Amino acid sequence: MNVLLIGGGGREHALAWKIAQSPLLEKFFAIPGSPGIAAFAECVENISVDDNAALVSFAVDKAIDLVVVGPEAPLVNGLVDSLNDAGIKAFGPTKLAAQIEGSKIFAKRLMKKYNIPTAAFEVFDKPDDAKAYIRKLGAPIVIKADGLAAGKGVIVAQTLDEALNAVDEMKTFGAAGSKIVVEEFMDGEEASVLALTDGDKIIPLIAAQDHKRVDDGDKGLNTGGMGAYAPAPIVDATIAAQVEERILKPTIEALKAEGIVYRGCLYAGLMIKDGMAKVVEFNCRFGDPETQVVLPLMESDLLELMTACAEGSLADKKISWRKSSAVCVIMASGGYPKAYKKNLPIDGMTKAKALGAMIFHAGTKLKDGNLVTNGGRVLGVTTTAPTLREALDKAYRAVEVIHFDEVHYRRDIAAKALK
Repeated sequence: MNVLLIGGGGREHALAWKIAQSPLLEKFFAIPGSPGIAAFAECVENISVDDNAALVSFAVDKAIDLVVVGPEAPLVNGLVDSLNDAGIKAFGPTKLAAQIEGSKIFAKRLMKKYNIPTAAFEVFDKPDDAKAYIRKLGAPIVIKADGLAAGKGVIVAQTLDEALNAVDEMKTFGAAGSKIVVEEFMDGEEASVLALTDGDKIIPLIAAQDHKRVDDGDKGLNTGGMGAYAPAPIVDATIAAQVEERILKPTIEALKAEGIVYRGCLYAGLMIKDGMAKVVEFNCRFGDPETQVVLPLMESDLLELMTACAEGSLADKKISWRKSSAVCVIMASGGYPKAYKKNLPIDGMTKAKALGAMIFHAGTKLKDGNLVTNGGRVLGVTTTAPTLREALDKAYRAVEVIHFDEVHYRRDIAAKALK
């Protein structure tokens, strides 16, 4: 098979690493790719992931059998529809289906209509109305931008002032923040369950736990994710069955009832308390950094599974897993998720790999032949081991030998699981 991967972040590097292991793979391309992805695929940097016509033209020219769309923006932008119209198979939902992430309002209303457990909410298009509602309810409370905001459009406000300021902050997300969702605060423990689906059958992957806040102890601003581990013990067999039967399957059926066939990866961000799971949010693609810990534990052929999703033939597929644990620690630029420097030299990668780490490039580039920083999240240092404690110790040993100026990372990834 000739495969084209769209994207260039840490998630896409992990997808490339796993796809490259498939005996089905012949030619492999990535747009735009990264210095990490270049080890597995031919990277094409002169085409934008937002240019559907150019991407379709490239896929036709290279006789691509399957396009794997990594990030949410091209999915919400209708790339899969354009590919399908040209007779090219794609892994990922259509534009209508991708609304489940592209519009918080769409997702919340779908859940409410079909009794899928989630937080109570109200929708506002006038900031003053949102503020009046927040004053009535008080804090803690959650304020969300309706549209895509690169994982940063959610503010969990602990005080009334913080909540009112959050409403004003929604303006900084442009069109994504033009409508505001205000939700009741849910406490408990978060987990992420990703599932593969062909629109009928759904296969949940092992659960992971992400760490959204920038600082230790779940303090500071929300980010795209500062680290993850899998499997997450909070999702035991009982919870896993509940998530499949009360959340994942009903969501695919709800979409179908609305005339939408969802194919690809459905990501359920969950809050778990007292043995019950509720949906915090849905994403229309693999999670980042959850993918970096889930895929290293997967024994099955990912490319075969993705092809089955695209073709509607997932019914006879199963997934097997290694009995191990995986940990990913994100090494970020100082200042992230706000302003940060780029083009800082990165050292110690060879030493880290010698310690048994897989290093997924989240925001890097080559400058004069040398690896430098090129994003807020720079590297995802991932390790596997028979136990979580061993994987964790191994990950931090690798992190300690990698250096770039003003590096920032959390030192408490997976601490909850060890408790």
